[in-house]
Amino acid sequence: MKIIVTTDSTSDISNEFQKKYEISVMPLTVNLGNDEFLDGKTITNEDIFEFVEKKNILPKTAARSPQQYKEFFEEAIKLYNADKVIHISLSSELSSSYQNAKLATEGDDRVEVIDSLSLSSGSGLLVLSAVDKIKQGKTFEEIVGLIKEEVNKVQASFILNDLRYLYKGGRCSALSVLGANILRIKPKIKLADGKMGVDKKYMGKLETVIDKYVDDLLIDHPNPIKNRVFVTYTSTTDDINNSIKTKLEERGFNEIIFNTAGSTIASHCGKNCLGVLFIDN
Repeated sequence: MKIIVTTDSTSDISNEFQKKYEISVMPLTVNLGNDEFLDGKTITNEDIFEFVEKKNILPKTAARSPQQYKEFFEEAIKLYNADKVIHISLSSELSSSYQNAKLATEGDDRVEVIDSLSLSSGSGLLVLSAVDKIKQGKTFEEIVGLIKEEVNKVQASFILNDLRYLYKGGRCSALSVLGANILRIKPKIKLADGKMGVDKKYMGKLETVIDKYVDDLLIDHPNPIKNRVFVTYTSTTDDINNSIKTKLEERGFNEIIFNTAGSTIASHCGKNCLGVLFIDN
């Protein structure tokens, strides 16, 4: 029996991993004004940042329809000659993607849709974990059960550097943005039960904040699973990446993956958003 893994583009699985592990990715749509694009295929983060600067409005993102998911699953099964599909979905608390994927699989026992309760590389960790289990020779039922157990062990958080995107999206007031800019406040956003919320607020230059964020993260989570960790960002610098890499190597992480977030994530987070994501033990 051949088992494959599919996911939404919001998992931010790189093209390299898609090809290496035969992962099919469903692109969400990103609209810049009246123009529609496909996340990971026909739009870049720089396109988004340039659009926001010029137009002073945010892109709009959207899930795909149940019919589109149905066609997507059929294409993936045909492409890889698969018998079973495990689909890791964007959090049901953030999008209708999970619901639409579930609707697409009604009456089809070949596809199991799992709600990641996460986004970006938080979902990506579950995708690669499922791939690991396929390579280990576990059964379809075993993999589904184990991945569902891991959902609530994913540590997903990130630092926001540009609050204008939250303001333009109606998620914070102009006064809050002004105060944050003056005080150089950069919030840590954490995923909990599939929802995003402010966990901590840091002050200072981005480089200093990122250092403190990573230090706190490793203190707050003293027993991570060390086989894999993502450092995912909408944009970053070598200095920041090198500092993070040193801290994660000292903690004993084996595979440190530096990864650019896709356009759906960038549409909501803006420039210089960065997160460190791993599975807790």
